[in-house]
Amino acid sequence: MADHERAGISEYGYSEPGLAAPHGKEEPQQLDDDGRPKRTGTLWTACAHIITAAIGAGVLSLSWAMSQLGWIAGVSILLLFSAISLYTAYLLADCYRSPNPLTGKRNYSYMEAVKATLGKTMCMICGWILYGNLTTFVIGYTITTAKSLVAIQKSNCHRKRGTNSPCKFSNNPHMIGLGIIEIFLSQIPNFHKLSWLSTVAATMSFAYSLIGIGLSIQKIVKGAEGRTSLSGVAGFEVGVSASDKVWRMFTAAGDIAFACSYAQVFIDIQDTLKSSPPENKVMKKASTVGVSIMTTFFVMCGCFGYAAFGNHAPENLLAGLGYQETSWIVDMANLFIVVHLVGAYQVLIQPVFRVVEFWASRKWPDSGFITCEHPIGRILFGSKRMTLFSINLFRLTWRTLFVVMVTVVALALPFFTDMLALMGAIGYWPIVVYFPVEMHIAQNEIGRRTRKWFGLQFLSLVCFLLSLAAASGAIQGLYKNLHTYKPFMSKD
Repeated sequence: MADHERAGISEYGYSEPGLAAPHGKEEPQQLDDDGRPKRTGTLWTACAHIITAAIGAGVLSLSWAMSQLGWIAGVSILLLFSAISLYTAYLLADCYRSPNPLTGKRNYSYMEAVKATLGKTMCMICGWILYGNLTTFVIGYTITTAKSLVAIQKSNCHRKRGTNSPCKFSNNPHMIGLGIIEIFLSQIPNFHKLSWLSTVAATMSFAYSLIGIGLSIQKIVKGAEGRTSLSGVAGFEVGVSASDKVWRMFTAAGDIAFACSYAQVFIDIQDTLKSSPPENKVMKKASTVGVSIMTTFFVMCGCFGYAAFGNHAPENLLAGLGYQETSWIVDMANLFIVVHLVGAYQVLIQPVFRVVEFWASRKWPDSGFITCEHPIGRILFGSKRMTLFSINLFRLTWRTLFVVMVTVVALALPFFTDMLALMGAIGYWPIVVYFPVEMHIAQNEIGRRTRKWFGLQFLSLVCFLLSLAAASGAIQGLYKNLHTYKPFMSKD
């Protein structure tokens, strides 16, 4: 057995120091079947991780997406993407262990599951898409966090100077501030230590979604709702060219795809669960609960927001709800978004941290800079000394540089709706649909040209075409913005 396997480190899922089981220091009953300390995750911690990853700020763009697509296509596409996400989550849950989903070898990451089932070449392709997608997500989160903080500033400015005052503020200081906070939070060593942060973030996502829904209902009840239609802007708006309508529809589909996506961290979440009951069964229940809650909030935000604003719904639902008497509630919702995204940033980026740290540990196994942990804050607990926290110099250096890089890119390209659409389009088909479907076919030895094989391939083809259309719309929107935007000079 290789040294990294004896230490509890798998090929594409590096387990940081402290997660492996030191020889002779753990009682047998404290270890799982792979020699690691017993996992403690439950149905509810898994649900918290799923909700944190899925119900992000993208929920606030759903009313705009609905306005582009109309009642029929908008609701249909939203429900379709949610149903597909749940179905492929069920397929992924059985890929955590292979070849047998109940007793097989654990796969600690999405890449490992692909490698075990589809081979090394597909694993490398998956890795480039997966980690690039996760990095793009946190760039989007950095942009969205800054916009929420600027919205609070503008709200306070309008209260002091009047609603007609041209309150303009730069996004840049807020992006830099978030980067500093994430540098500290990024020192949380691994996914297993994030349950508390996910719980806080999930609570925040419920809070700001409910505020958006509540204020939309208030606007409708007051009789100030906008004009809606079955076909949205595509069939109603007279001041928009036919080509722009098509591009907007594609972008709206990408927004919805982004909102429904959480498969990128699915295997990482499943790896936190207790061994009994079986992880795949618990994860399927957690996915059912998480996706049901997600879909309910998405439909409510999308539909009530569209009913409130009609075909002129804003790109961010809260941006249109900040009128004077409720501006303090909107400020609170924006603050909740910030707290949620601070946590979601860490949930989504941990797989990227892990794979780089594993690669470094294999390349330089004798380097103290890379492998040594330096304990900080030791306390006496009974007859034992406990370490509250430990610092790894490589982890500190590399993660800091990564957060700085993400922040710099966000400062240069702060486009909101088009960024969301592109992120959803790039990752949805390969990560949410293609790889789970292909792994399911290989794992269950489904014969080619059978009825089930054709059904799965048809599902994959439909999602590929939708993702391609959404990516086209997002790229067109980004292209238009690049002609008018000056890098590092962003103001709202």
